Amino acid sequence: MKNPVPRLWITALLGASFLVPMTVVPTALHADDRKYHDADHNDDHAWNKNEDKAYRRWEKDNHRKHVDFARAKDEDQKAYWAWRHEHPDEKRH
Repeated sequence: MKNPVPRLWITALLGASFLVPMTVVPTALHADDRKYHDADHNDDHAWNKNEDKAYRRWEKDNHRKHVDFARAKDEDQKAYWAWRHEHPDEKRH
């Protein structure tokens, strides 16, 4: 009779390989659920895919290299929020 231990390890590793993505993906999906307060307009903004798209357009229009918004200079963040209030989603295409 063959030793059943290798088969057990293979089954355990295969099972774990299916479980790991299920635990990692939800964390990645919530990574962009950030909120920012716009002090000049006294309102809050949720950072999501749509906001990221608008920010990247602002960077392009202002000839900026891409910098993650959270790491952008305060003056750039303020400039973006001012621009964003002038460019709501329904007006952008």
